[in-house]
Amino acid sequence: MRADLKRSSRVRRHARVRKKVSGTPERPRLAVYRSNQHIYAQLVDDRASRTLAAASDLGVSGGDKTARAKQVGTRLAEAAKAAGVDRAVFDRGGRLYHGRVKALAEAAREGGLQI
Repeated sequence: MRADLKRSSRVRRHARVRKKVSGTPERPRLAVYRSNQHIYAQLVDDRASRTLAAASDLGVSGGDKTARAKQVGTRLAEAAKAAGVDRAVFDRGGRLYHGRVKALAEAAREGGLQI
C-alpha cells in the first residue's frame, strides 16, 4: 500500500471514530498518539477541552518500544488515580489495536484504569 494512502486511511479511520467517541469528566477519553520513535497518551475531558492526565516515553530509557509503551500505560494509570479518574474510553487514534497501542492499553488496565 502506498504511504500516502496508508496515512490518509488512518486519518479517515480516526475521524470516523472521533465522531462517536467523546470524553466526559467522569469517563475521559484516553487518546494515544504513536510516532515512529515515541508514544504519548493523555486523558482528555472533551466537554471542557482539558487534559486531566498525561504520560509519554520521553523520560523512559532502556528496553524496546513495546516495553516503553507498557511503562507509559502504567504511568498514565498512576496519574489518572492522582486526578481521581478510574474509568476511560479508549481512542487508539486510527491505529490498529496491536503492538505498542495494545501494550499501553493493557498496562493501563493492569494499573487500575477501567477501559
